[in-house]
Amino acid sequence: MGSASPVVLFIYKRTGHLKLTLDSLQHCHGFADTKVIVFADGPKGERDKAAVNAAREIVQRELGVCAEYNFSDTNQGLATSIINGVGDVVRRFGRAIVLEDDLELAPHFLSYMNSALDRYEDRPEVFQVAGHMFATPEFRDRDTALFLPFTTTWGWATWRRAWEQFDPSAAGWEDLRSNPSLRTRFNLGGAYDYSSMLERQMSGSRDSWGIRWYWSVFRNEGLVCFPPNSLVRNTGIDGSGTHGRGVLRRFGRDKSSFENRLIRLHDDFAVAPADFNAVARAIWRQNGGWIGASSDRLRDRWRKLPRKFT
Repeated sequence: MGSASPVVLFIYKRTGHLKLTLDSLQHCHGFADTKVIVFADGPKGERDKAAVNAAREIVQRELGVCAEYNFSDTNQGLATSIINGVGDVVRRFGRAIVLEDDLELAPHFLSYMNSALDRYEDRPEVFQVAGHMFATPEFRDRDTALFLPFTTTWGWATWRRAWEQFDPSAAGWEDLRSNPSLRTRFNLGGAYDYSSMLERQMSGSRDSWGIRWYWSVFRNEGLVCFPPNSLVRNTGIDGSGTHGRGVLRRFGRDKSSFENRLIRLHDDFAVAPADFNAVARAIWRQNGGWIGASSDRLRDRWRKLPRKFT
């Protein structure tokens, strides 16, 4: 394996979640050889200052002088922070493993990420390495990684060559409105309404770097290497963060123990239909099935209604 890739950690003010993230990161195999680069967003207002400062104190105490710290005085928002931070790190190091402050990692997370980053560094069709996998029962006993044509935002990695193709303006996104087959493909055959999410982003009612990154990968027919079972748990699906709320949603709520088995990588870059269908079904279930899909459609229609009052 090549040298350890830098870990980019984005933090804000959730001290309890941050402690769990730092503890699991420090227990990863290979952590001792890993450079950690911290980006901390500034407070949104006076009432956030104490929690923001507390998070910064925790990360400095836990990681010490070996980490690099970038503390913003102003609030940029998560999307701008990640776009700028990841861009800076991949320009300097050629690659980056990206974490937010509400993720719990399996002990072999770094080993897998670094192995995949080394293996696919020169494969232009591979845009991302994912640490997270949706709860897919069909993969429970599987030890082989797989390729899928969409991205994830919970513990991931990329290279400079791929991130240079990230288009924050999401050029061409309007094609989703006029091309039903393109919209269906972008929505994973109807498993999840990513197209409405992108439309909300481009209308200014959402602030997501992730949906624009997915669109960039999709437009370039890129692939993502996924583990068969997740090496990441999102601890922020509790209403404490900006995103991730929803009674019907079951994303990130699998509390089973991490599988401690070697993940085998391969060079067959075709997306296996059986793999794609299994993960699409998992996403559909975790988004609430028919009830969740109906709820999403009703909410989307409500957002598009003209407003008589401001």
